[in-house]
Formats: sequence, structure tokens, C-alpha cells
Amino acid sequence: MTPRVAPARTAAGHGKAGEKIVPRESKASRRQRGIEFCARMHERYPGVQSALDYHDPFTLVVCVMLSAQTTDAGVNRVTPELFRRWPTPQAMAQADPAEVGEVIHSIGFWRAKAAHCVELSQMIMSDFGGEVPRTMEELCRLPGVGRKTANIVLNKAFGICEGIAVDTHVFRIATRMGFTRASTPAAAEKDLLDLLPQELWTYVNEEWIHFGRDTCTAQRPKCEGCPCADICPSAFKAAKAGRRGPAKGAGKAGAKGARSGKRAADSARGKKTSERDS
Repeated sequence: MTPRVAPARTAAGHGKAGEKIVPRESKASRRQRGIEFCARMHERYPGVQSALDYHDPFTLVVCVMLSAQTTDAGVNRVTPELFRRWPTPQAMAQADPAEVGEVIHSIGFWRAKAAHCVELSQMIMSDFGGEVPRTMEELCRLPGVGRKTANIVLNKAFGICEGIAVDTHVFRIATRMGFTRASTPAAAEKDLLDLLPQELWTYVNEEWIHFGRDTCTAQRPKCEGCPCADICPSAFKAAKAGRRGPAKGAGKAGAKGARSGKRAADSARGKKTSERDS
């Protein structure tokens, strides 16, 4: 069992005009906090499973690909019919992307994802003998599949753990906990792999996802009842995020412009829907 550690404490001095100066945390201290955080997550979410409904490596890779920028619940609503009609890579490789699109049209970026469903199935048939590949390099060759999806498939389908799938929840939590200062999920994964012992990697994605959904949410995280507030440098600070009102003088026109900008950005992201962009 992972040893439990007390929260790291450092002495703080004061700078100009009484400004508090907090010394930079050592890597050893940060590693201790990381191990303790993982222990608490494992205790809070024992045996937690994926929210996606799949039954083999092929349906798993399709489900995870479809889940980019879409809720798991949304994916689970479309996959029963999707896999009823095209249950294997051989069947889906022969599908018309337009017909696949009709089945999954309720999820985000369905046109691109429909094409990916057919294209990745064709590659599985032509390059991998009809079997989902079992290496990171080969999985990342599949259309719509990046390192995050590959990590999940390797871990859940084949029991291989050579990385950590960093999605929006894991990225947010790692940043708030001070485990990374990276600006991208890929860079954050490198920091986490360097920080955490390898035996903990397999649990991070699912346990942290659940924690991110029910406690450490993007908007108004529940710091008051958080079991890790005592080891989180962002506790009761992150809770204030997103509560500021519009800048003085900004009215409906500014809000409308912001929404238009968001729609344009979402449209651009939709051109490529793998988790490389999520």
C-alpha cells in the first residue's frame, strides 16, 4: 500500500510592503503530495470503471475516439445502434460515412468522427490484420487517435500501461494541484510521468476524471468539502474562478461577440476531432 504522507509545509517570508513570499516547492515535496493525492483518489474511487459502454478493443477505440469534446453519456446514446449495424472493423470498413453520420449526428463534430470510424476500421483491416494494434506507435497511426486515446486503449483493453491519458479533467486537476505548469496535455503527461511512480499511472485517468466531475469541477469547484484541500495549493482560490462579471462598459454586444468567437473556434476545432485538440 502506498505510504501516506503529511502535507508539505514550507516557511514563508515577506517581501516589499509585507508581500508574502512562498518558497518554490521542492520536487521531493511535490512528489510526496502527488503520491498522497493518488492514495486519496484510490481510496475514494475503488475499482472505478469507465463510463463508456464497450465490449472489446475495437468498440473501445471507437468509443474513446467519439468521446473527444463530447460527453460519455452522449457517446453511449449513439453506440448501441452504431455497433448493431457495424459491430466489427470488417463491417465498419465497408460502411458509408454518411450513414455512420446519420447514426452519430447527435454528438459533437459527428461528420469528422463518422469519417474517422470508417477510416480507422479500414486501416485496422489493411495494416493490422483486422485486430486493434497493441503498441502506442501503431495505435497513433489510426485516424482520429492520438496519445490520449492510445493510452486508454492499451490500459483497458490490453493491460498495458506506458503513460497517463491526460484529458481535460486530468489536466485541470494536475494544474490546480501544482503537479504541472505545462500549457498542453501532452506536456502535462510528461510532468506526471516524471512525478508519479509507475505503479500509480494506471489509476490516474479514471479516478481523476470522476473527481473532476463531482468535486474539482471546472467552474466553482467544491473546495469546502474536498478531501484533498489540505494538500492543494489552489484550494479556495480556484473556487473563485469564473465568477468575475464582464468588464465595465461591456454589454450585450460584447457578450454576443464572445459567443461568436467561441463558435468560430469550435468550428475550427471540429475539422480535426482527435484528443490532440481536446
